[in-house]
Amino acid sequence: MIGRVTLVGAGPGDAELLTLRGLAALKDADVIVADRLGARAVLEQLAADGVQLTAEIVDVGKLPGHHPVPQDGINELLVSFALAGKDVVRLKGGDPFVFGRGREEQLFCEEHGIAVAVVPGVTSAISVPAVAGIPLTHRGVAASFTVVSGHDQIDRIPGGGEHTVVLLMGVNTLGHSAHVLAAGARGADCPVAIVEDGYGENQRVTIGTLGTITELAAARQVRSPAVIVVGDVVRLSPHAVDVSDVGSIPTSHSGARGPGSATHLSTPAAPSGSGSPSDSEPLTDPGSLTDPGSLSIPGSLSRPKGPRPHWTDAFAAGLAVDSGLARTALTTLTSR
Repeated sequence: MIGRVTLVGAGPGDAELLTLRGLAALKDADVIVADRLGARAVLEQLAADGVQLTAEIVDVGKLPGHHPVPQDGINELLVSFALAGKDVVRLKGGDPFVFGRGREEQLFCEEHGIAVAVVPGVTSAISVPAVAGIPLTHRGVAASFTVVSGHDQIDRIPGGGEHTVVLLMGVNTLGHSAHVLAAGARGADCPVAIVEDGYGENQRVTIGTLGTITELAAARQVRSPAVIVVGDVVRLSPHAVDVSDVGSIPTSHSGARGPGSATHLSTPAAPSGSGSPSDSEPLTDPGSLTDPGSLSIPGSLSRPKGPRPHWTDAFAAGLAVDSGLARTALTTLTSR
């Protein structure tokens, strides 16, 4: 008897975002062929939560530039298990059909007479920006968006800041992507956000512009996995706060998973009698960029005048904000 294959989207790596149908498929499976990003984290969380999975787990995860099991090998593996009568779940990070090569695997299995079901997942292209408070569309700000793979160097993407661009797998080609997008209608001042390890223990947000983001990412040693968002919607994030001339703000993390994850940053008040720094004075010592908790923010900047808006708590999340973007963000957020 021939088995079957079910392609299941694991979402961005939080087991609570796995669909009910996806969980049922995992419980019924004889074999789970799992990716690295998202999928393994979900399996580990399910085990920690006491969910019993009896399936054999086969790890076919890929690292940047290192694919222990190539795609052709994964295709053959799915077929061999199914022809042996196994109920196979192919667990893929995000959604199987968003840069997941899910349709390729489905076609290969069907060519060998194997039935394939597809269980969609929550794609990181939407969910990871959301956890940073960034909508891909917003009335009066952006009415459309494009999701592209940054794995290869991108070509020109039409539109300005009102058309949101989401780059997946784009850390290694960030410099090229920023240059290409800045050369168009968006310009160098278009806001950019990088969300690292969305929903993970090392979740971190870096905000800048197309003109500054490459330098900021290098200073903060941004690493994959990360989702990059380009467009005016970035200004809506609570991480786009009123800070001028900040190159980078180190963070520490609580280790909690999901949108409730908290980071904590100390912002000591300025000494008595001290004034605001001049525009030419950096708020951070470049040598402190890799030293979490070493930042000192003058009190005149850490405490905005008037009632404290709730979004100023984003200091607790760690960010890097270009001065022009910060001033625009303040105007946008406080006028709403």
